[in-house]
Amino acid sequence: MASGRDQLDEPVSAADPEPGPDTAARKAGRPRSRVVWHTGVVLVFALAGALFLTARDTANGQGDIRPDRGAQLSDVIRAQNTHNQQLTEQVAAQRADQDALTRAQSADARVKAVQDQVDALSGPVALTPVSGSALAVTLNDAPPNAQPAAGAPAAQPDWLIIHQQDVQAVVNALWAGGATGIQLMDQRLAPTSAVRCVGNTLLLQGRVYSPPYVITAVGDPTKLRASLLAAPAVQTYLEYVSAYGLGWDVKARDRVTLPGYTGPLDVSFASVAP
Repeated sequence: MASGRDQLDEPVSAADPEPGPDTAARKAGRPRSRVVWHTGVVLVFALAGALFLTARDTANGQGDIRPDRGAQLSDVIRAQNTHNQQLTEQVAAQRADQDALTRAQSADARVKAVQDQVDALSGPVALTPVSGSALAVTLNDAPPNAQPAAGAPAAQPDWLIIHQQDVQAVVNALWAGGATGIQLMDQRLAPTSAVRCVGNTLLLQGRVYSPPYVITAVGDPTKLRASLLAAPAVQTYLEYVSAYGLGWDVKARDRVTLPGYTGPLDVSFASVAP
């Protein structure tokens, strides 16, 4: 997902080949003895043989890269994902306890004034749930047997998967369309949320997700849909939907409730509210 996706009608030029070795400089060196030359040849052949055997063993599942290594890594990722989710839930519970203790001091006028400011900002920073009609957008990789449409160039593997920029394009278009709250997969997005990619998986607030990616935005479905279709980056994505079968599904929903954001608030700078 880390790679970009260009317009289909833009030519893609191959990188210029690396220049060859400087023959004149190589010949200018002092000649080596015949013994050293023979020794170098032997070492080169020995190294080539070792690499060949290593490649053969790896292909047969006998080298360091075993067939079960992928399964082991998947287990580690799933375990860490579960652990991160548990930590997020603990943070949410502690935040609720802190809020309850703060409100218990509402008899103090100064505490109450600050709490009123916090309450006023809780909505814009996505800490409170939001309900209403919504638009749900689903992005997915192309199917394994996808074939290019008539007239489209042969697909590169990079063109058949969802990229970070695709998810960001949809999220930005929904905000521009007047969304009052957005949820990506099962997590509410806050102003500090960042969509990252690791390989062809999505990393969001400490948790890893695989496609299909579901983005739900609360707002006027008609305006949200119009904003989506007007966004240039989304239009580019839709070209690949038509040419290579990338997943694209948009559905209006009568009423949904998005939970409040429960993750950490990564704030680098702050100022006292007036």
